[in-house]
Order: sequence, then structure tokens, then C-alpha cells
Amino acid sequence: MGLLCHPASVADDLTHVVDRLIQVGVRPARLFGPEHGVRGEAQDMIGLPDERDARTGIPVVSLYGETFESLVPAAADLAELDVLVVDLQDIGSRYYTYVWTMALAQAAAARAGVAVVVLDRPNPLGGLLIEGGGVREDCESFVGLGAVPVRHGLTIGEIARLCAGGMPWGGPRFARPIDGELTVVPMRGWRRTMRFGETGLPWVMPSPNMPTPDTALVYPGQCLFEATNLSEGRGTTRPFELVGAPFLDGYAWAEALRAEAGGGDLLPGVQFRPLSFRPTFHKFAGRSCGGVQLHVTDPTTFRPYLTGIALLATARRMAPADFRWRTEPYEFVADRPAIDILTGGEEIRGAIEKNVALDEIAGAMEPFERAFAERRRPALLPEYA
Repeated sequence: MGLLCHPASVADDLTHVVDRLIQVGVRPARLFGPEHGVRGEAQDMIGLPDERDARTGIPVVSLYGETFESLVPAAADLAELDVLVVDLQDIGSRYYTYVWTMALAQAAAARAGVAVVVLDRPNPLGGLLIEGGGVREDCESFVGLGAVPVRHGLTIGEIARLCAGGMPWGGPRFARPIDGELTVVPMRGWRRTMRFGETGLPWVMPSPNMPTPDTALVYPGQCLFEATNLSEGRGTTRPFELVGAPFLDGYAWAEALRAEAGGGDLLPGVQFRPLSFRPTFHKFAGRSCGGVQLHVTDPTTFRPYLTGIALLATARRMAPADFRWRTEPYEFVADRPAIDILTGGEEIRGAIEKNVALDEIAGAMEPFERAFAERRRPALLPEYA
């Protein structure tokens, strides 16, 4: 047996899946580590080598190296395996890379004749709401290998089922069904209306900058700041909930956001608190940043992706001489701006640069959101209705 896992792969008593399997007499022959590694020690976009697990001595195959090719298990990595078990806590956002690590491993396992078993886990954002447009073929990347909206409302097991059935409306990589044996072990008691706090399960950080379910809730919008020169709060105790830069005035920004919200109709369920913060590492380490903290007041109406777009648009208008889109390579892509990779095309960037009204941006995404709601139906697990 091979096992693809990370720090949040735990039982309800917090025993890690590797230890639990060994306890019951099933010792994995090989571990596979996604971004951040099996034990979750590495920061974002840090390539990891193959190694041995320090606790168990089991060989670890890294599925996050220095090239895109390193993301796919090689035939030798899957040799002599009968089954690959996937146990990963996702956070419900297309650009959180674990779902694509699973999908690439799923396709490689099918080519190697290895069965795949996915142990399903909750989507912390729930399973109902969908938000965001598709992904153009020329903008496919490790943060979007299929035409899936940013907030997809699927569990990781349902993403596996979606990829297994094929996505002919997207790019070529997963357009055709994956011809392999897939078993998804569903959760007991989870419903699509539930958020993580309602499950009664302990939260374990699935990555170093995902400390709480609150972080997961804002991530679909706040991750967009990775594509700018603004701090997304890394190096603070509230990554992604805090955002800012030395050249911004948090009080003026909060006021601009309140005006953008149109009395709350466009940006419901959230308040913006002005503040200053000083990251200890990453962007602007050791420097004071003016910014805002997102306080989600109603998770059922909060629109994280549209909120992130509003934050970008207002920040750019406030500091046009200092605001910058990221031009450095991002998730193995060097020939497209990072913001286009994250949003799935140049449309959002273009709308922000042209000062298109927020309600028009939201309206432009609605046709894809409605279409995806229908397209995903065959992948939904009936146990979660």
C-alpha cells in the first residue's frame, strides 16, 4: 500500500494515519508527500526531495519538487503497489494544491494499474455555494488543472469522482475519464450545509499558513494577494485574514471597501477593520504595514472570492504608483501573470485595471457558476444530501 497524506491526516483522537495503520498491522510500503510535505514543515512553493520519514523510516516520495514533472508519481514510485490510499484535508478552494496532487496521482495510478482509495474529509466551506469563473486552457496550472470555480463546494472525494468522470468542458489534462479503479470512502454524518465547526472534529493545520477554519473561509479571495506585492499576512498569526502594505492607509482602505460594498449588498457577511501589522517573515518582513483584517460576520452570505477582488480593486485605486502585479514565476508558470493563473484568465485583471464595477464582475461569473452546478452533479455523493 502507498499512502498520500499530510499533517491533518488524523483520526478523531488525533492519531496520525500512518501510526493508526501501523497499529492495526498495515505498514505502508511508501509515503507520498504533497506540497509542504508529509509532516507539513515546508513553507509555500518550497520544493522537497525524496527522503525517509523521520518517525517511521518509511520511504517518502515527494510530489512537490522543482519542476511540474515532479508533481506526478513516476512509474517506479508506483511499482509493486496494489493500492494508493489518499487521505488529505482540503479547504474547498481550487488553488489549494492538494486536490490537484491527488488528481495527478489518481491518473498516474490508473496508468500503472494501481487502485485508488480516497478517504473523504469535510469541505470547511460547506458543499453548497459556488463562486468564480472557469480556467482557460492557456492558464491551466497547478492551482487549476481543470475548469473548476475557485469555490467549488466539493469534498476531495467528490473532486476525485469529478476527475474520474472527465471534464470535457475544461482543458485537455482531465477532459477524458480516468480509466482506473477508484473507491471513495464517504464520511458518516456530514451534510452539504455544514461548515467545519459543526462537524465536532478537531482542526489540524493542513499547511503552515492555514491555522484555523476561519483562515480557510477567507482564503478563496485572500490568496489572490499572492499575485501582488501586497502582504497576504504571512509572517503574522492571522495569515490571509490580514492584508496590507507599507504604502497603504488601513483606515482609508476600510472606508473605500465600505463604499464598494454598496451598503453591504455586494459584499455581505464581512466587516473590514483597519489596522497596522508587522510580518516577521515573507513580504515586508519587519516593516509596518497599513491594512485591514477581515471579520466574517455571516459565513452563509459571505462571498470570499468577490470580496478578494474588491480588496484588490480598491488597493490598486488607492496606490496606483506602488501597487504591482506579481511577475515572477508562480507555481511552475513563468509566461503568465500570477493573477491570471489564479483567476483562470486575464478577465479579472483586465476588469480591475479598467475599474469595471464590482457588480458587473460578479455578473460575468454567474453563467459559469450555474453551468458548473449542473456539471458537478454526477460527482456528488448521495450520502451528503
